[in-house]
Amino acid sequence: MQKVVGIFVFDDIEVLDFCGPFEVLSVTRVDESKRLETLSPFDVKLVSITKDIVLTTGGMKVVPDFDFETCPELDILIVPGGMGTRKLMHDEKVLKFVRKKAKEVELLTSVCTGSLILASAKLLDGVNATTHWKSLQRMEDEFKNVKVCKDKHYVEDGNIISSAGISAGIDMALYIVKRYFGENISRATAKHMEYPYLEENKRRIEI
Repeated sequence: MQKVVGIFVFDDIEVLDFCGPFEVLSVTRVDESKRLETLSPFDVKLVSITKDIVLTTGGMKVVPDFDFETCPELDILIVPGGMGTRKLMHDEKVLKFVRKKAKEVELLTSVCTGSLILASAKLLDGVNATTHWKSLQRMEDEFKNVKVCKDKHYVEDGNIISSAGISAGIDMALYIVKRYFGENISRATAKHMEYPYLEENKRRIEI
């Protein structure tokens, strides 16, 4: 049985924020030797407010699989970041959706400034979390109940995982693979992608 993953997409989303986790989770194989004959253990879908085309930062056009009304039950929700989060963190329809899904999913996750949406929905109150390095101070200033972590590449607190900026979503997704299927499969996925495996959970840049 595949784990159903919903990635929230929206106008002015950062491309790698959602494409990174999408790639990791869609190319994962439980048996690398049977890559061509088998599917990923994750069924990854794109979810948006409506089914209208989403225009990313940089102009990529993305077609969602579902809107909020038709979104199926999810095992994992990923909330990416990008400039669009500045508006959506105040959008009650978005906050209502993530609160609803937070009650049903096994894992609630964010990439980059997607954590601002979770924080606005009060899903990070009392939770250790992180975000893009440029938004760490904003998170501290605006969300006093969030325990902001500055030195980790991704932060796990219970069933909530948040990552640092943009490319960190790849490492977070590889950690999701590790959490469900073990380190060997996670490393094999990274190797397939020719991506350097994160040996130490430490933010990749100095701030």
